[in-house]
Amino acid sequence: MGKIIIMDHPLIQHKLSLIRDKQTGPKDFRELLDEISMLMAYEVTRDLPLQTVEIETPMARMRTKVIAGKKLGIVPILRAGLGMVDGILRLVPAARVGHIGLYRDPETLEPVEYYCKLPSDANERELIVVDPMLATGGSAAAAISFLKKRGCTQIRMMNLLAAPEGLERVQSEHPDVDIYVAAVDERLNDHGYITPGLGDAGDRLYGTK
Repeated sequence: MGKIIIMDHPLIQHKLSLIRDKQTGPKDFRELLDEISMLMAYEVTRDLPLQTVEIETPMARMRTKVIAGKKLGIVPILRAGLGMVDGILRLVPAARVGHIGLYRDPETLEPVEYYCKLPSDANERELIVVDPMLATGGSAAAAISFLKKRGCTQIRMMNLLAAPEGLERVQSEHPDVDIYVAAVDERLNDHGYITPGLGDAGDRLYGTK
């Protein structure tokens, strides 16, 4: 079974409290989401393999560590997932970015695909699927399924907030995928939104309703 990793770093938790506040406007929301994503990416990439290389400093030659050629990919679920990409790229600028477009049917709450574009070598990369909210889990599970159908096998999920229902669904459908979250909230409300949550992440990110 994939692991659920809750990131309790003080900076992440502090910024998460700010981003939840309904008084936080789109500009500050975007900046906070960017900062939290970078902090979370630091933890998500903690176990990347290293290899030893030899370099020359101004003083002497030495053997030191570099990342062992691991190819990374970031796959935001549109549209809110886009707000997490730049923060991750600041840490791993060589990562390639794919996009998966899904929307949730307001009646069935099930995901509907409208777009999918991935790097040509996506199946050779360690992919981090990003979306601020893991609510029902339908969109996340569907996105992971789309990646697997295209031959991708090394997949992680990174979310700001998760509901227990979303975690359960993704783990049930994709027990091989580790999930990284900043917090697990109480539940979903009758409309499928995380409670207490932070509202609709896409609307708050881009100032829409």
